[in-house]
Amino acid sequence: MNFDFEKTSNQHIPLPEKSGVELLIKREDQLHAFVSGNKYRKLKYNLKEAEQLGFKTLLTFGGAFSNHIAAVASAGYILGFKTIGVIRGEELYGEIEHNPTLRFARDHGMQFKFVPRDVYREKTSEGFLNELKQEFKDFYLIPEGGTNALAVKGCEEILSEDDKNFDVVCCAVGTGGTISGLINSSKPSQQILGFPALKGSFLHEDISKFVAKSNWNLITDYHFGGYAKINSELVRFLNAFKFDNGIPLDPIYTGKMMYGIFDLINKNYFPRGSRILAIHTGGLQGINGMNAFLKKKKLPLIQI
Repeated sequence: MNFDFEKTSNQHIPLPEKSGVELLIKREDQLHAFVSGNKYRKLKYNLKEAEQLGFKTLLTFGGAFSNHIAAVASAGYILGFKTIGVIRGEELYGEIEHNPTLRFARDHGMQFKFVPRDVYREKTSEGFLNELKQEFKDFYLIPEGGTNALAVKGCEEILSEDDKNFDVVCCAVGTGGTISGLINSSKPSQQILGFPALKGSFLHEDISKFVAKSNWNLITDYHFGGYAKINSELVRFLNAFKFDNGIPLDPIYTGKMMYGIFDLINKNYFPRGSRILAIHTGGLQGINGMNAFLKKKKLPLIQI
């Protein structure tokens, strides 16, 4: 299994001297043009497993603007897998040409199965999975968001030896795989902070399935109302951050995390002298779709 990917780097983010802390961002978004950030990490060992087991087809799940759907389609295209995406919302069947994520996935060979939202909620049930096996025959199943034990193994490789000098490591949280890998590879002296993009307390239980350490916490105040919810304040922050630092942030995950980090710094949450590393988990493909939504709502657009 071969990808042409770039080595990640840590980029310094200037802060006012009075903040008393140091902030750097790990540019995982630069790993690969399409299979970027934590999606590359999550897929790495899953794709090796699929290849070793002789599977020719990958099947996975996602929504209208899913980074995971785009990444699986691209990875399958590169490596020669057939890919199938089970998409939440049957109304999207006629929207492919108007949806940049689905259009990208289709153009990279992904076959779609659009299902109603109530059916989609059964995506982990034995009955629904058996129906998919009857329809599509043999396939390697990758869960929604890509999180499983092999994904966590890949995410354990995000932190390098040089990163062990940071006091705090921050990441956005969707399904919990990325933060689980970071926790497993962290030093006991490090604090791992997750910034969930979704409302709800279920993530503690999901993460605890993959980790044994206790040096982590979830900061649940920066989801902006829930998954894929956004407002003008967040858009202004994303655009200012890109202008100041030359780094684009996605509005679903990393953008909300970085907004939260800045707010916590302003509130003196971190002890003086803390060295903070924020993980940029990619997801930039979703900006076009979000901008289409913002345009309909006559809200400011995210600068790409």
